[in-house]
Amino acid sequence: MGRGPRGAGPPRRLLPLLLLLGLARGTAGAPGADGLDVCATCHEHATCQQREGKKICICNYGFVGNGRTQCVDKNECQFGATVVCGNHTSCHNTPGGFYCICLEGYRATNNKKTFIPNDGTFCTDVDECEVSGLCRHGGRCVNTHGSFECYCMDGYLPRNGPEPFHPTTDTTSCTEINCGNPPEMRHAILVGNHSSRLGGVARYVCQEGFESPGGKITSVCTEKGTWRESTLTCTEILTKIDDVSVFNDTCVRWQINSGRINPKIAYVISVKGQRLDPMESVHEETVNLTTDSRTPEVCLALYPGTNYTVNISTAPPRRSVPAVIGFQTAEDDLLEDDGIFNISIFNETCLQLNRHSRKVGSEHMYQFTVLGQRWYLDNFCHATSFNFTTWERAPVVCLDLYPATDYTVNVTLLGSPKGHSVQITIATPPAVKQTISNISGFNETCLRWRSIKTADMEEMYLFHIWGQRWYQKEFAQEMTFNISSSSRDPEVCLDLHPGTDYNVSLRALSSELPVVISLTTQITEPPLPEVEFFTVHGGPLPRLRLRKAKEKNGPISSYQVLVLPLALQSTFSCDSEGTSSFFSNASDADGYMAAELLAKDVPDDAMEILIGDRLYYGEYYNAPLKRGNDYCIILRITSEWNKVRRHSCAVWAQVKDSSLTLLQMAGVGLGSMAVVIILTFLSFSAV
Repeated sequence: MGRGPRGAGPPRRLLPLLLLLGLARGTAGAPGADGLDVCATCHEHATCQQREGKKICICNYGFVGNGRTQCVDKNECQFGATVVCGNHTSCHNTPGGFYCICLEGYRATNNKKTFIPNDGTFCTDVDECEVSGLCRHGGRCVNTHGSFECYCMDGYLPRNGPEPFHPTTDTTSCTEINCGNPPEMRHAILVGNHSSRLGGVARYVCQEGFESPGGKITSVCTEKGTWRESTLTCTEILTKIDDVSVFNDTCVRWQINSGRINPKIAYVISVKGQRLDPMESVHEETVNLTTDSRTPEVCLALYPGTNYTVNISTAPPRRSVPAVIGFQTAEDDLLEDDGIFNISIFNETCLQLNRHSRKVGSEHMYQFTVLGQRWYLDNFCHATSFNFTTWERAPVVCLDLYPATDYTVNVTLLGSPKGHSVQITIATPPAVKQTISNISGFNETCLRWRSIKTADMEEMYLFHIWGQRWYQKEFAQEMTFNISSSSRDPEVCLDLHPGTDYNVSLRALSSELPVVISLTTQITEPPLPEVEFFTVHGGPLPRLRLRKAKEKNGPISSYQVLVLPLALQSTFSCDSEGTSSFFSNASDADGYMAAELLAKDVPDDAMEILIGDRLYYGEYYNAPLKRGNDYCIILRITSEWNKVRRHSCAVWAQVKDSSLTLLQMAGVGLGSMAVVIILTFLSFSAV
């Protein structure tokens, strides 16, 4: 068969195809067999569509039916909110559709009130604890799934309700622990100032005549708001008086044994004498003596030629077994007025001069030279001198001496042929009254106070400092030192650790009574994170090894992993609080927080985190890094205490031209292998 001329018409093999197209075109706009337009009969919730050359009515998305007489809404929520919308949701059906809402305590990751889950949106827990003050004063917020709970912070106790509590449903309030007045201790008195807050220490000293053989007596304010009493007690001191003897005719000496000797013991010496001459009256006298000597002695003003009974005992409240001695004084004619005398001390600063002569009627002049020094002060010196004239045989002179001072007193009998002198030493005790007032703290670690003393006189102050941390039970700091100052308003700054509660006892060495003040130091930046720095160029990112930091400067609350664009590294501030989660950012141009772990959840040794593992750490999603971007990954440690927050940061890695992580690479490899298997299967099926 010959070939036809060009342009004569289409090839014969195309004619059937053209015929079919013409038929299709003719039926496309034609009415139905019954003469009606099918599209005109579609239901209001249906759409007219052409299928296999015919026009048919199909119900719209969200409706089911025949498309012409019936299109009924399809209830997508009938399978349950969890199946349709995901966890923590409620499903709401609408005509031809539905929408999802997160339950109370959760929010949608698209940051909108409603969502459709086909865009990857889901409900994540809302951290209500990001709102400060939610649990009222003294409360600590703990986030839970879909809600939160309130607990009282350390140093506070719940009142008027349960714990944990919710501020909208419970009336619980957190009140600062205040133990009030410390308990009374039998035979003991409370000394100094004390704090009634948690960890406050009340100190006691035994009353005169009592002692605590086991050591110092203290009571501590506990976390229950009550004082923990000491197991030690004050027991009575029984003084035993032995070896009483007479010397120099009218002087008495004895020894004592009372275990632990207090600085001073008061004695009562009862004297009763009967003259040999029955016509003379009886001589009775009581002498008081206070001394810290273990071999006390006293010289008495006794009559010559008299039988005496001397009873020696301790003054109340101290008890003793009395000692009695009897003796006879020499006759007057056996004694000569040779200018010899002796001196006894009583009432701490008073002297009694006892001459051997009993001759009455002669006047005598004594010269006193007094020199006082304090062993703990190089520049302290108290010197005075005066003359004293008397007719008495046993005159008494009381000196005006400073407390806590060692004195040398030289007494010379003027006019005596031999110029007889007696030298004695007196150690005055510390004052029983308080010499420090108006003590206060400033600049967190410094103290100032008012000294009640003679102007321009140097004083030494003894410091005893105890430091404790509620969050670090093994921590304990104790310091003892002294300073000297002649100022009436001294100041001192102490070397204290941050984040610590301190009790400071301050005592002037010239006084027995200390003052106690409490100080709390604020936290400082936690130690820098211990990380090994990596620089990654297009390769997989290694795992972050997180090591637990030591709580040197305050309690550590959390560890955070921040992902920033590399360009922001130079301007990033570690104290920045504005870092948001991955889903709350419209873009990652400002960076985001990839992980947050509470300090209690970090093991003591170490843990590893893979950046981009698609897991949640706390409330933050660890999203994969975008390929081809440059990132800086920072590890931040946060400390928080007493409404103060401090941070320390370290750059863990710089990522340039970011690639897939090891986990992502494994996923891509598995996916590629699956594609190859499917293609191979289809090839065999086609054959």
